[in-house]
Amino acid sequence: MRAWRVHELGDPSQVLSLDEVDRPTPGEGQVLVKVEAAALNFPDVLMAMGMYQEKPPLPYIPGVELCGEIVGTGQRVIGSPSGGPGAFAEYALMDANAAFPAPEGMSPEKAAALHLTYQTGYVGLHRRASIQVGDWVLVHAGAGGVGSAAIQLAKAAGARVIATAGGERKVQVCRDLGADHVVDYTADDFVPVVKEVTGGHGADVVYDPVGGDVFDKSRKCVAFEGRIVVVGFTSGRIPEAPANHLLVKNYSVVGLHWGLYRTHDPAIVGMVHEQLLRLVEEGHVDPLIGAVHPLEEAPQALEALASRTTVGKVVLVP
Repeated sequence: MRAWRVHELGDPSQVLSLDEVDRPTPGEGQVLVKVEAAALNFPDVLMAMGMYQEKPPLPYIPGVELCGEIVGTGQRVIGSPSGGPGAFAEYALMDANAAFPAPEGMSPEKAAALHLTYQTGYVGLHRRASIQVGDWVLVHAGAGGVGSAAIQLAKAAGARVIATAGGERKVQVCRDLGADHVVDYTADDFVPVVKEVTGGHGADVVYDPVGGDVFDKSRKCVAFEGRIVVVGFTSGRIPEAPANHLLVKNYSVVGLHWGLYRTHDPAIVGMVHEQLLRLVEEGHVDPLIGAVHPLEEAPQALEALASRTTVGKVVLVP
């Protein structure tokens, strides 16, 4: 079968190699899945560069999110490959107890994008941030894969959403997703806008996949007893939270590494999947697909994702 592999760490657009490799053989508790679509995520970029918290041994097949058909049964499932990455290939192994049914009638491209970012968003907003009806939720990078999921999930929870995005095209994407207010950060400072829109209250929840200066500025407009959810650092800089500032403003900074739940409390993943299926059926969740590429174009697709020019999720199709 064909599979992209990383043989040495570096820019993923440069270090990926499309190889002919043996089709994997499922072990105990595993199933072999014919990949129908694999969704890209920013960790795919960081992992190839050796900058992610998970560092698979070389060579490895990237890709942490897929939709596929179980060989021999025809059942369509979504989830992550067994043991980490492995989705950028024609076939992949999945743990049988973590191969979740794909929503009926949903395209493989959208189904592939439903797992990681929506699981992350649901756990981040509900478990880590304890989102409440009526909360003001500030979602950064709202037009991206992570942010677009968070906007939909926050609205489904009855929250009021302020999103940030760069440029009119992405601003419109956030509006179309249901954001109540959108700030074009290339033209305006989001801090005074958040304060004005909320009547001085501030953001009860800040969903931040960007880090860097965005995190620093978010601390200026978080509400009393607000929660800043640290999702990632696409800006490239890991910020720091001064303990004295947390004290005087009485807010919390909480980390969100969804992958840890798969080992520490795997039942949560299945529970969240059931909730996501319900939200899909009710029309609250509809993954935004910005681009679909053939498997052969994985390096170009990752390059586009890394440049942050994409909207929604980028998906590969074998």
